[in-house]
Amino acid sequence: MGEGTAPSGAPRLGPERLGGAPLGERATLVQFSSAFCQPCRATRRTLAEVAAMVPGVGHVEIDAEEHLALVRELGIARTPTVLVLDAEGRIVRRAAGQPRRADVIAALGRAL
Repeated sequence: MGEGTAPSGAPRLGPERLGGAPLGERATLVQFSSAFCQPCRATRRTLAEVAAMVPGVGHVEIDAEEHLALVRELGIARTPTVLVLDAEGRIVRRAAGQPRRADVIAALGRAL
């Protein structure tokens, strides 16, 4: 998850932009996936485990093909891509590819 910080001027992402999914109280892990992406399945499990372990952290999975405008706006080039949002929906970290659990937990430190 250490691939990069959020682009400056990145928009805030709230439930209305995330398909109605609520944000976590303290932080939210947003995963962009596609239907035939094998690493997306493992990423889903990892992020769900971390969200269950850390109080106040939510996990939202977005189908990239169903949200093309948002994918383009955020410059998502591959799946899985994971964004870490703070409590206000600001992107504080982003990474492409399948993350390790330890990296996700470390990236959450910037949001909490």
